[in-house]
Parts: sequence; C-alpha cells; structure tokens
Amino acid sequence: MTATPRQPYSPSTRRARRPVRHALRDALTLAALPLVIGLALPAAFAGGGTRRWFGGRADSQRAEAQAAKDDAAAAFYELDTAQRDLRISIETIAAVDDSPAARRAAADFADLGRRIDEASQRYIHAVDAHDLDRDDLEASAAARARTELTAAKDELGRVKADLDRFAQSLGPLLGKAETQLARLAPAVERARQALLAASDALDAVRASGLRADDLAARLAALAPELTRLNQGAGQHGVPGTLERAERVSREAEAIRAEAERLPERAAEIDHRLVSLRTRAQALTTRAEQVEPVLSELRRRFTVACWQDLQHVPEQAEEHVRQAEAKLAEARTARDEQRWADATALLSTVRALLNSTDEAVSAAGDRLRRLNAVQKDPQQEIERTRFAIRDAQRLAMAGRSTPDPRHARPLDDSVARLERAIGTLEGRHPDYWHFLTETEGVRQAVARVVTQIREERGAGH
Repeated sequence: MTATPRQPYSPSTRRARRPVRHALRDALTLAALPLVIGLALPAAFAGGGTRRWFGGRADSQRAEAQAAKDDAAAAFYELDTAQRDLRISIETIAAVDDSPAARRAAADFADLGRRIDEASQRYIHAVDAHDLDRDDLEASAAARARTELTAAKDELGRVKADLDRFAQSLGPLLGKAETQLARLAPAVERARQALLAASDALDAVRASGLRADDLAARLAALAPELTRLNQGAGQHGVPGTLERAERVSREAEAIRAEAERLPERAAEIDHRLVSLRTRAQALTTRAEQVEPVLSELRRRFTVACWQDLQHVPEQAEEHVRQAEAKLAEARTARDEQRWADATALLSTVRALLNSTDEAVSAAGDRLRRLNAVQKDPQQEIERTRFAIRDAQRLAMAGRSTPDPRHARPLDDSVARLERAIGTLEGRHPDYWHFLTETEGVRQAVARVVTQIREERGAGH
C-alpha cells in the first residue's frame, strides 16, 4: 500500500496544527480501543485472528516514546503561549517607547524568535519522523523516537527559560509603556471636553453681542488636531497622541478662559477710556499752571535752578495732545472689538500722561523745595550730617579702627557736604546745586551702610 505523501507545513502552521492533530488522533484511538479489543478477542480465541501482537520490550519502548512525545507537545505549547504573550508586551513597548532600550528589546525578541523557530522545527521534525501508532513499530525505532523527542523537549525548555528571563528584564520598559497607555484615553477625553467647553463659552460670548473673532479663529485652528486625536494612537503613535491631547487641552482651556473674561475685559476697557480721558483733561488744566511757577522761579532764583524746566509747558501740551489722539484710536479699536489693539493703545496713553504728570509736578515741587532751603538751609545740612554720623557709628561698631573700604567714602561724603555748604555763600546762591549735592551725599552714605550690613550678614 503506497503511503500518502505528507503535505509540507510552514512553521506557523505546524505550531498551530501539529499538537491539536495528534491530540485528536490519540483521543479517537483511545476511544475506539475497547471496541477493537472486543471485536478482536473472540476471533483470536477462535483461532482465526490474523493481527500480530507485540509485548514486552517493544510495548515498553512505545509507551516511553509516547510519553516523550506528550511531554514535548506540552513544552511546545508552553513556549508558543509564552511567545505570543511576550509579543503583545513588545508591541506595547514599541507603540509607546522609541528609546534605544526599547529598540534593543525588540531586536533581542527577534533573536529569540529565531531560536524559537529552530527549536520548533526540531520538535516538528521529530514528530513527523516517527509514527508511534504503527502496528509493526520496532523497539529500536521507538527508542530512537523517544531520544529525539526528549532532546526536542529539552531544547524547547531551554529556549522557554531564556524567554522567561527576557520577559522579566522587560519589567521597567513595560511598566512605563502601560502607564502611558493608561494615560492615553483620559488625556484624549480631557482634550475633547476642553474643546467643547471652549466652544460653549464662545457661543455664550457671541450671544451677548461680542464677536470674539480672534478666539473663534484660534478655536477653528484646533479642528485638525481633534481629527488627529480621533484617528487614534494606532496612526499617530502613543507619545505623539499624548502630546497632542495635552497641547489641545491647554490651548482650548486658554480660549475658554479668555472667552469667559471677554465681557469683563470690554467693561474694563470702557472704564479706562473714560478714566484716561478725564485725567488728560485734568493735566491740561494743571499744565496751564506751570508757566506762573516758572515765572516765579526765574524771578527769585538763578538760571541753574530752573533752566531744565523751561520746556515743561510745551512738552506737557504736546504729550496731552498725543494722548488724546491715542485715546481716539483706542475708542475705535474698542468699537471694532479689537481688544488687543485697544489695550495696547491705552497703555501708550497711560505712559504719556504719566510722564506729563511727572513733568508738571516737578515744577511745583522744585519751587517748594527751593523755598524751603532758602528759608532754612540748616535743616537740609543737619539731615545730611545725621546720615553721615549714623553710617560712621555703624562702621566703627565692634572695631577699633574702621575698614578703609568704608571709611574712605564716608570721609569723601563729609568733604562733599562741606563744599555744598560753601556754595550757599555769596549774593546769589545756587540752591538747586546745594540740594542735588546733599541728596547725592545721602545716596553715597546709604550705599556704604548697605555694604557693611551685607558683609556682616554674610560673616554671621
């Protein structure tokens, strides 16, 4: 009888079909065995049986070979299952992590896969080479089958042990990957909810009569990002999807916050428009009072006391004019709901009015200080001398002689004060020079005091 040639198996087909095929065949054989024995025994006893029966050593070798085959099949199944489970872990890591360690793990798994293929081929070859169900199986053939199947099982076990050790080494990488995967769905959902909240806030603002065109444009620019989020990590990768979800959440939250604050911002701009216009009008009135102050300064004091102030009226008038022009532009920007432009223009107006206020105030302050020092210069002198003496006491605290780095500037300050006092002599004293000199002396002394305290603080 000619044997039917075996169909060639691919490694994957043999892994999947060989254990199942043999297990099914063995089960059917065992199930039919009582019936076969029942039919054969009467014929044998009747003397008409034609089947040859083997016993003793051949049956023992067959049983041992069958046991080796079962053990090898179990080892093959365990290795195949472990490989499948580990492949899922490697794919999880690869989807999340592109680090050198992750790439190295994938390469190591591929190397193990080749070893698994080789061990599986050895097992399949051993199974295909020996038909343990043959009636005329000899003891020597059964022994060879047992030896080859045992060797195949041992090799499968060694590869399985290496695979288990490799799986244990993946713990940190797999833990990191699973953590990122656990973050993925919540992050994407937060991004979607943030976009929805921003859209709702924008609708509410528009319903109140504010256009918010810039916010609407920013929200529309996020639409492609939402499309990519919906496409999922399978297309864009887990790290990229996580980063995109977090960025969309931040930008959408910023849009929502700005939309909710927009009515308040509009009201604030309206208030600043009114307040700055009122201030500009008040400065116009105050600037008109600078000329009489300058006239008195010119009449009573030397040129050095007022020459830096003589252009204040013209500068104040020009600054107020510029401020009013910027206010008109800010009003137009407000009406057109160009909030950023309106805010910038109002900041310019405020800076112009601040500088004007300082210049107008300087004229009156100059006259007040000059009047005070003309009436009693001794008060300014004593104030400055007190600052010098206080610094000298601090410099000598805990010392028999002062540090030259402290003593020298203090001595210079004493001499500078005496020179300033000398300028008061004569028919037309320069009181403004005297005031600026005493102020300069006090500033120099204050620097020495700060230096002493810092050095002693560091020493402690």
